[in-house]
Amino acid sequence: MKNILTIDTSTDRTSVGLVIDGVLCFETHHDDPLAHGEVLPKLVQDALNIGTPIDVVAIAMGPGPFTGLRVGIAFGQVFALAREIPWIGVSSLAAMAAVHDDPEFIVAIDARRREFFCEHYLDGKLYAPSRTVQREDLANVVLPKYFDPPTPLGIAKLASTSHSVLEPIYIRKPDAYPSPKGVKFRQWTHMDLVEIYGLEKSVYLDDPWSMEQFKEEFAGPSRQYLVAEYEGKVVGYAGIMLAGDVTDILTLTVAPDFRRRGIAREFLKRMVDWSRNQNVVAIMLEMRVDNVEAEPLYLENGFRKISERVDYYGPGLTAVVMRKELRK
Repeated sequence: MKNILTIDTSTDRTSVGLVIDGVLCFETHHDDPLAHGEVLPKLVQDALNIGTPIDVVAIAMGPGPFTGLRVGIAFGQVFALAREIPWIGVSSLAAMAAVHDDPEFIVAIDARRREFFCEHYLDGKLYAPSRTVQREDLANVVLPKYFDPPTPLGIAKLASTSHSVLEPIYIRKPDAYPSPKGVKFRQWTHMDLVEIYGLEKSVYLDDPWSMEQFKEEFAGPSRQYLVAEYEGKVVGYAGIMLAGDVTDILTLTVAPDFRRRGIAREFLKRMVDWSRNQNVVAIMLEMRVDNVEAEPLYLENGFRKISERVDYYGPGLTAVVMRKELRK
């Protein structure tokens, strides 16, 4: 494999290169996160205008934002098929690491939503697997960090020395989940309060909200309250309020028999969407420090622990305060 055409759309940059016998002979790119599909054919044509025959296509397979990443992969595969030449897929993060020789370092691709896709390298080898890291957490890491997009040389080097990556690399879980089967989500009504209060008392035996508290919340301004209903029965409820430049989740409760069906996730998604429509900077919540069931859901949806409130739920019951940034 001598003449390698490289294609990368795993970042906001659309990049095309031509590497011949390990030497970069042509490179062009365009920076626009929404223009991958528009500019990629033009950039590839610019590379072909040189007149050098292409022996193989090397494609950066991610991780990266879904839509842009698929553009480069689909185009590169079809291009190779039409020319009856092989294509080789490489990890975008590994291609970034291939051009650095620090004893220890991190490579990172902007995953948006204040997150990065990262890999940690030590002595030239992958030390920690690919993962998603919050922007603030990455900033606190005291190691060399490289954010530049994959280069044609890095992509070509991997294509010449590594096994092909055959599938797109997705680290973050998909945003789209199927709605819980048979469950209807809607806003509260006064008629729901009795059922909600009954569920509250059955779940929070030690310290449930009173009916008066529910009535006050229902009547309060700048709030959204939702219920989950299954076969006409309330099986969950959630509430959020606007508080200045943030929103605050007040409650998120699912009946024990209906947990692990995606109801809490759907509540959370709807409250995040509502918060975005309020144009706030962040969404916050309090969670019992020992709530091992809820914590993974919040963490995987971008919430970070920022503080604790001792005795928040009563003597000896500490609350963890969590926050999800909604603006960059």
